[in-house]
Amino acid sequence: MLITIQRFSTPTPVQIGLVGGYYRKNGRTYVDNDKRTTQAKEDRVRRLYRRQLDGLSARALVYDHAEKEQVSIETAWRDWRAVKLIVDEDWQSDRENMLARLQHMRTKLFHQALKKGQLQTASQVLDSIGRVIGESTEVVNIQAPDLTIKIEDKAG
Repeated sequence: MLITIQRFSTPTPVQIGLVGGYYRKNGRTYVDNDKRTTQAKEDRVRRLYRRQLDGLSARALVYDHAEKEQVSIETAWRDWRAVKLIVDEDWQSDRENMLARLQHMRTKLFHQALKKGQLQTASQVLDSIGRVIGESTEVVNIQAPDLTIKIEDKAG
């Protein structure tokens, strides 16, 4: 079967399957927009990724995404699954640096609390830092009294 494809107003007979960009499925001819659709999907996922920080629930985000992007609910859920994968990748890459970053924030908070005279806050931050390095657990175990209760029979 020959199909005429017009480019620049010059008809050229082309057989399906011989020219890239077209394929046949279930007796119908389709244009292969793989590159274009992949880029469109990546753009949609990127926009949904940015929108997830709005504080909405997953379902609300998906419905809003479907409406704004004019895609089906199923497509919006597929985009959401892609966003979740990206978030998981982000978390895995940030996880290694998280402890050091938290410790830095705690020490910065401690110094700011001392500077402003907020001694209670400074004390709580020091306790938090101590728990991270394991100091508080040992101190509590050393300082805690050992209490032993024995119950004896009256008859004895």
